[in-house]
Amino acid sequence: MTAKLKTYAKASERRRHLRVDVTLLGRYMLQDRREFPCQTVNMSPGGLAINAPVRGAIGERVVIYLDQIGRVEGQIVRHTQGGFAIQMTMPFAKREKIANQLTWIINRDVLGIPEGRNHERITPLRRHSILHVDSDNEHIVQLIDVSISGAAISTSAKPAIGTKVKLGQTNGEIVRAFEGGLAVRFDQVIPPERFDENIKL
Repeated sequence: MTAKLKTYAKASERRRHLRVDVTLLGRYMLQDRREFPCQTVNMSPGGLAINAPVRGAIGERVVIYLDQIGRVEGQIVRHTQGGFAIQMTMPFAKREKIANQLTWIINRDVLGIPEGRNHERITPLRRHSILHVDSDNEHIVQLIDVSISGAAISTSAKPAIGTKVKLGQTNGEIVRAFEGGLAVRFDQVIPPERFDENIKL
């Protein structure tokens, strides 16, 4: 997957959420339950545009599964040259999660972080954790995603790269900082039998 930073900020832009160019592969399902491959053109926490081989009807509900984002759904609001755009209908918590995921994807590209990760990443059900920087310095953080070897977190804390930390009960080290968050590498990989969406660090 690639993520291209190009923010749509035209004066004529009337969308509630700022969209960014981001290319993610996925599949979508129309109301008649037909499924097709797709690729995002741009996305925000409130909507997205995809290149798609078959367009649904305006107003039709569609479910889309995207790499690194997961399941989103919404209503087709317009057709584009290569596909269509949807307005997503999801709870605030899901929109916040997507905003965090997009932030990570975009900053990863800006910082030159390789796309190919060594381990699969998941978004845990328990999103909040505590980052222990030292015995007197704790921060409530939000987990963006987790792999068996590390995690990306949303936080305003700014410990230096190389700082030894504890995320929940898991020891690690700050390896990257990006706008709005940090990347932590664990001292020891998480055993595969513990690694699922119910994980508690």
